Amino acid sequence: MFDALIADLMRSPKLLMDETRAPVLDPGKRKTKTGYFWALARDDRPFGGDDPPGVAFTYAPGRSGQYAEDILEGFTGILQVDGYAGYNRLIRPERTGQPIRLAYCWAHARRKLHDVAKNSTAPIAEDGLKQIAELYRIEADLRGMTSDARLAARQHRSVPKIAEFEAWLIQQRARGSGKSPLGEALKYIAKYWDGLCLFLTDGRVEIDNNTIERTIRPIALNRKNALFAGHDAGAENWGMIASLIETCKLNNVEPHIYLTQTLKAIVNGHKQSRIAELLPWNYKPPV
Repeated sequence: MFDALIADLMRSPKLLMDETRAPVLDPGKRKTKTGYFWALARDDRPFGGDDPPGVAFTYAPGRSGQYAEDILEGFTGILQVDGYAGYNRLIRPERTGQPIRLAYCWAHARRKLHDVAKNSTAPIAEDGLKQIAELYRIEADLRGMTSDARLAARQHRSVPKIAEFEAWLIQQRARGSGKSPLGEALKYIAKYWDGLCLFLTDGRVEIDNNTIERTIRPIALNRKNALFAGHDAGAENWGMIASLIETCKLNNVEPHIYLTQTLKAIVNGHKQSRIAELLPWNYKPPV
């Protein structure tokens, strides 16, 4: 079922990806080691897309971008991510495989400026925050519109705002020190500029990566409760079960009832060839 969930997500033209720590017991050293859950998600509800929302957590022993590349083998389309450098290998010129475009996150760009403004008197950072807030106000008006309608509205309303922000960004980078906290924040935004602007040309793309950050929050909370997985296989199982539970929640399906009925169906001989019928978004509660 986990493989079927992954396969369904991979057929999507646009996905989101993020990673979070997964502490795993390392018995030989009498301590825990740090693995990672790589979350791959689809959520087309903001523009009324036809595909149901879902998320799959794949455990890996590290945070190398190679793991992301392995998980995404065969995927082609837009991947929305944060600024973690490991994702850069997905767009390197010598990479073989299907083309991937990276859309970046304005919430992370905003966070860089917010940190500067929070720690000192920084009118330039505050000016940047106000400009980003205007983009978010536009997005709030567009939520629930079709992708075509969102694209048209962004072209009309957001493109001029982005043009102003770009001119402001170039001007401020030329005036200040690149090694100051403000300079580093502006450098970050400039580095990911093309991917930050991808939402202007595709109505399916979100302005930020917050959707998947909300999706992996329960993993972080459970990490505090469970402390660690007993071994790598346990972490893999943790990720699989979490994938089904969180996909249930995204589709307004009660996870405990779903898992109970699904296990009963498997025990009673549900055919492997019809495994897609058991995915959370296809679940039909007993009458």
